[in-house]
Amino acid sequence: MFLGFLFGTILGAASGCKPEQSTSAKNNATTPTNEGAKTVSANTNEVAVIKTSAGEMVVEFWADVAPKTVENFKKLSRDGFYDGTAFHRIIRGFMIQGGDPLTKDASKEAFWGTGDPGYKLKAEFNDRSHQRGVLSMARSQHPDSAGSQFFICLGDASFLDRQYTAFGKVIKGDDVLGKIGDTPVKASGGEASKPTVRVAVEGIKIVPANTVQ
Repeated sequence: MFLGFLFGTILGAASGCKPEQSTSAKNNATTPTNEGAKTVSANTNEVAVIKTSAGEMVVEFWADVAPKTVENFKKLSRDGFYDGTAFHRIIRGFMIQGGDPLTKDASKEAFWGTGDPGYKLKAEFNDRSHQRGVLSMARSQHPDSAGSQFFICLGDASFLDRQYTAFGKVIKGDDVLGKIGDTPVKASGGEASKPTVRVAVEGIKIVPANTVQ
């Protein structure tokens, strides 16, 4: 799945889902800073601990605006669906994308970005803005085409607002997000977004918020 648009048109570089940068975002992409919230929001009962080969990130959920999407992400995480996957698409200053089960298999690399859990979710577009650290669902042209693939913003991506389902935000590990965002990439499908080294998702654990310091 891709999460992208070829601006003005929802992108479909492959049959997956991905967000695409606006022209201005491409021209003004900068190296992410290491600023970010360090505490868990009081209104959050559970958080996700995303363990990657670059370190850990903790994500709070926005179940008030995207309940079904949050529940789906939690279920897949608890089932181990994301264990062994990788961030297969990285655009500096824009976003990192992962969640494709096909990335577990190097022999299927040509199809990375098209995998899903075997079903689609109904979109839960909302007013939460796509800013640095925001977790959102990747999709293809149809609004209700998200499944398991997600992306995390590396900067201001508000041009995606109300077109992708934002459902959480990184509250710890912003430095890890920045490190992943700085991963060297090479051209793939007409854009420089394919990591030259594997950035693995070793696992995603759903834990009580009060257990995360």
